[in-house]
Amino acid sequence: MAELSTLARPYAKAAFEYAVDAADLKGWSDSLKAASVVSQEEKVVQLLGAPGYTSEQQATNTIEICGDAINEKAQGFLRVLAENKRLGLLPQISKQFEALKANREKTIDITVVSAVQLNDVQKNKLASALSAKLEREVNMQASVDVGLIGGAVVRAGDTVIDGSIRGKLSKLAQVLHS
Repeated sequence: MAELSTLARPYAKAAFEYAVDAADLKGWSDSLKAASVVSQEEKVVQLLGAPGYTSEQQATNTIEICGDAINEKAQGFLRVLAENKRLGLLPQISKQFEALKANREKTIDITVVSAVQLNDVQKNKLASALSAKLEREVNMQASVDVGLIGGAVVRAGDTVIDGSIRGKLSKLAQVLHS
């Protein structure tokens, strides 16, 4: 997976820099997300892997499937990807573009899994605390997992804060067994 990420990085950076210069981060973000979803469809995966199609045919077919979901500049970007045999990297390119966009906009997506449903006051307090700690605007998604017994698990990018009772019991068991 790291290999695909490494291959996708220069394309994501190029698209991001172009989008910044054109003041169209949202348009590029939407276009890359749409192209990414299309590129993962079974028929498109087969198309991209078929040796009988030229790069131009692969790009044209992908663009046609995307339709109005991608802008004209993004269509040109897809053609460049096709010429370089990199259309299969669209999911990684889109993901890295979104990370660059979030970094520029000082936002972060956070997932909170708690043992009980959080009310609005609790969500707001948690979002405020995480926003201050991470120095970013927080976009929080909350869900419930009764298997946690109590507490919550917070995921922000690569950071995981396990404040669940299940997590604490697991740590205690590891200490007792070592």
